[in-house]
Amino acid sequence: MPTQTPEAIRAILTSIRTIALVGASNKIHRPSHEVMAYLQGRGYRVIPVNPKLAGQQLLGETVYADLNSLPEPVDMVELFLAPERTGPVINAAIKLNVPVVWMQIGVINDEGARKAEAAGLTVVMDRCPKQDIPRLGVPPVTGGANL
Repeated sequence: MPTQTPEAIRAILTSIRTIALVGASNKIHRPSHEVMAYLQGRGYRVIPVNPKLAGQQLLGETVYADLNSLPEPVDMVELFLAPERTGPVINAAIKLNVPVVWMQIGVINDEGARKAEAAGLTVVMDRCPKQDIPRLGVPPVTGGANL
């Protein structure tokens, strides 16, 4: 069952440092762009993932085509994708042993969540860190890549 308690969400947000944001957009009006900028402003390192933008720069970071292309391990994968497109990304996160899979508001994949949890990953579903961080009083990341 996906993690939903305030205590567990807060623990995730205070322990992670590097996030792969899948579905990153170069359009500033898109929620994925806004959330990426917000998370960077809070001190997280956010690596954008989008095959259509691979190799380009987005908010100071190189965009990668997929999780397998990332140059370093990440603590969390955040999914800004239609639910039916999340399965392969969840499978890649399992293969790479990414500790946390976070599905954005409206992104619900119960089967993928069960599979990830069975593999030992923590899953957060149908939530937004940009909303949870201020609501839970999560402090900025210290010693992060952007500070």
